[in-house]
Amino acid sequence: MTPRRLLLAGASLSALVALLPILSVLAAAAIAGALGCRLDEGSAHDCVLLGANLGETLYAMGVAGWLALVSLPLGGLGLLVSGLLALLLAWRRRARAKRA
Repeated sequence: MTPRRLLLAGASLSALVALLPILSVLAAAAIAGALGCRLDEGSAHDCVLLGANLGETLYAMGVAGWLALVSLPLGGLGLLVSGLLALLLAWRRRARAKRA
C-alpha cells in the first residue's frame, strides 16, 4: 500500500470514528421518529416494532452522542496528523526531485 493511500485511509478512519456517535444519535432519532416513539436522554421509553421493544436500544444510541465530546477532538487530531504527514511526504518528494 502506498503512503498516499495509507494517509487517505487513516484520515478516512479518523473522520468515521469521530462521526460515529453523531451518526448513532441521528439513526436513533430517525427510527424513533418513524415509529412515533419518544426519545430523550432522561430515560428509555417503550418503542415497539414487530413485537420487540426497541426503547432501551434507542436510548443507548441516543446517549452515545455524548461520546462525540471525546471522539470529535480525537478525530480532528487524527485528521491534523494525517495532513501534517501528507505535507511532510510532499516536501520529501519535492526535495528528492530537486536533487535528481
